[in-house]
Amino acid sequence: MDMESQNRPEPEQDPIRPDYPAYPAFSGPRFPITFKTVAIFLGLFSATVFTTWTVGGPWYSLGLMLILGTHEFGHYWACRVNNVNSSLPNFIPVPVIPFFLNIGTMGAFIMIKEPIPNRKALMEIGASGPIAGFIAAIPVLVIGLLNSEVTLGNSSEGLNLFFGSSLILWVMTEAVLGVNPMVTDVTISLHPLAYAGWLGMFFTALNLLPLGQLDGGHVVYSLFNRKRALLVARLFFAALIVLGFDWAGWWVWAGLVFVLGLRHPPVLDELTPLEPKHRIIGYASILILILTFVPVPFGVS
Repeated sequence: MDMESQNRPEPEQDPIRPDYPAYPAFSGPRFPITFKTVAIFLGLFSATVFTTWTVGGPWYSLGLMLILGTHEFGHYWACRVNNVNSSLPNFIPVPVIPFFLNIGTMGAFIMIKEPIPNRKALMEIGASGPIAGFIAAIPVLVIGLLNSEVTLGNSSEGLNLFFGSSLILWVMTEAVLGVNPMVTDVTISLHPLAYAGWLGMFFTALNLLPLGQLDGGHVVYSLFNRKRALLVARLFFAALIVLGFDWAGWWVWAGLVFVLGLRHPPVLDELTPLEPKHRIIGYASILILILTFVPVPFGVS
């Protein structure tokens, strides 16, 4: 036994979830909230508000930050409930880059600082973020669509950026605006809040892809055994390569996932089975992926 292991405290019972023991994989404070961590959080949050505001204005910034923040704090809450040490959410600001598609941010993330104890905890931590973000994105998208402008035909000239449709966008566009872009020849000029809602749904789908250590990778690993999870990851990786012929961005995403690894790391306890509620959460996450996935997210018309 090394010195670091000797100095670690013995696992203690978690007061929030008594059935989950503590797994102090690293020395130091758990869920540290210090002046430094709060300063980093507020600094990155403020910078991302600034960059998203610069790109799309106050409504766009408000909607997108609400969705991203809800997503990441969903993960953070699940980590605390399961006593898995993690950082506060870290937002990623991106300044305006000429001649590029600018959205003001590359999203946000939390750092999990120790192994996840079992598949139940993995499911809760992996699925809580996208489910929370999806729920937050619905009212943002609805309010944004109510304030969007609908015109018949193609009302603009020259090259125009268009946004691909997901199943959830088709349903909500018909429910809120009374039009179906797949049937009716219309142009919808998205309100900045609707644009934020669309991006929030798109980010949800990206995170739920069942690859590596993405949220979807956590969900599939929890639902199935290790071999099946890896098989699903390889199939989806191949699908991204094929989809890349329609939108090259999928090749970039596939390359990033390949570098990070398709294989999901094991949890400490592989034998504890999921409860029925965890399977419901997992299949709900898969349903959200189906609803939010956009085969061709962006294009020029």
